[in-house]
Amino acid sequence: MKFILFFSSIWLSVAGSAQSWAKQYDFVDECSCGLALVSKDGKRGFVTKEGKLVIPVIYDDALHFTEGMAAVKKDGKWGYLDSTGKEIVASEYGDALSFSEGLAAIMKGGKYGFINSTGKITIPLIYENASGFSEGRAAISKNGMWGFIDKTGKEMIPCVYGFAAPFSDGIARVMKESKWITIDITGKKIEE
Repeated sequence: MKFILFFSSIWLSVAGSAQSWAKQYDFVDECSCGLALVSKDGKRGFVTKEGKLVIPVIYDDALHFTEGMAAVKKDGKWGYLDSTGKEIVASEYGDALSFSEGLAAIMKGGKYGFINSTGKITIPLIYENASGFSEGRAAISKNGMWGFIDKTGKEMIPCVYGFAAPFSDGIARVMKESKWITIDITGKKIEE
C-alpha cells in the first residue's frame, strides 16, 4: 500500500507541476518537434514539454514546427525559425506554410512559390495559391484553376480543377464542374 501511495504522490506532483506552468499561457498546443506552441495576450512563442520557454512569446502568429522549422509572423510578415529561435528565413513574406517534404509555400507580391530550408526560392512565385507538398505533389492554382506540380515546379496534373486537396495514400479529391471526384497521382479519375 505504501508503494502505491508513494508512486501516486510522485505522479500527482509531476502532473501538478506540468499544469502549473501551462496556466501562465492563454493557449498551449501539443508538442511538435519537441516544442509546443503557446500564446499569451495575443502573441505566440514556443516552450519545451516541461514548460521551459525557448522562443519568446513575441510573434503575432506562428505555425507548428515541422522538419525542424516553424513559420512565424511579426510586423505583418512571415519568416522561419529553427528550434533554438534562430531566424533561418527572414520575415519578408505575406503568407507562409509549414515545411513539407523539404519545401514550404510562401507568398510575396500576391504570388505563391516555394523555398527550401535555406530560404532559397526553388519554385518561382507565379501561382495564385498553393498548398504544401504531399507525396511529391503540391496543389497550385493559376488562372483561377487548380492542378499539381512536382518538386521541380513541373506541372504534373494540369490546372483544370475548381479546387484540389493534397494527396493522401496516392489519391486526391478535386472539384470538377462543381462535383468532387478522386484522382490518382497521374491525374486519372478513380471510380468510387
